Amino acid sequence: MSRHENSGSQEKGSQQSGRLYVVATPIGNLDDLSPRARDTLKSVDRIYAEDTRNSAVLLARHGIATPLKALHAHNEAQAAAEVLDFLRAGHSAALISDAGTPTISDPGALVVAQAHAAGLSVHPLPGPNAALTALSAAGLPGPFAFLGFLPVKAGARRKALEDWRDFPHSLLLYEAPHRVLECVEDIAAVMGAGREIVIARELTKMFEQVHRCRAGEAAAWLREDANRQRGEFVLAIAGAPGIADATLGEGERVLNILLEALPLKQAARLAAQISGARKNQLYEYGLQQAKMRGEASGDNE
Repeated sequence: MSRHENSGSQEKGSQQSGRLYVVATPIGNLDDLSPRARDTLKSVDRIYAEDTRNSAVLLARHGIATPLKALHAHNEAQAAAEVLDFLRAGHSAALISDAGTPTISDPGALVVAQAHAAGLSVHPLPGPNAALTALSAAGLPGPFAFLGFLPVKAGARRKALEDWRDFPHSLLLYEAPHRVLECVEDIAAVMGAGREIVIARELTKMFEQVHRCRAGEAAAWLREDANRQRGEFVLAIAGAPGIADATLGEGERVLNILLEALPLKQAARLAAQISGARKNQLYEYGLQQAKMRGEASGDNE
């Protein structure tokens, strides 16, 4: 089969019968729908959508008139049986969510699992995903773990963060606007104020922002402008530092305290003895901090 054999547009009913297509849709900008996704949504016999009213806007934008039916968190068990019957009857169907890739913190996993169990054909169409879009702009390395939404209640949320505190790789999670401030405060408290965090909001939309800072600074950044607490959020958190990094972080913390009373050279020597970090690294850190503040190093003793 040629690599591009199935890339052209298709007429209604030309999709192979009995197939379920899992189709990624835009997370904000409606023009991010891929040509293949558009053609598939046009050619299948039915589209199952998380919210038919929301999806109707996207379909109208791209001239797609395929019949829509609802498949959401509250009716998925019942709708899954209907989808399987529809596919067994020789029809093709597409599954979409409100935004992004279905089944990723969205409904659809049940119907996909049941389609596999029934021996039916499932085909993914790749496309937008909010978590991966945020990670691509975060400057944090892979691998990573995706946590979806954390628990709503504060105690359970902190417990979840504690469970992932020592994970050495990047973490991605979604958060609602009315909880994002509390969430970043919990991240700073549980994982450490020095942990790098990226706040990505309204990705691909008009008011998109991607802000990277330390966890201890995140709440203040959100409070500076009420608009920063609006929209849909992805939070990306740097992995837990290794032993050497943790030692250096502690050394920097001690050095900052000592610098309030001592010259840099003496403070770096004492901070190294207290923390176990390398004196030269702490001295260089102190020089950088002094340069940022426009100060002299204070070592002309």
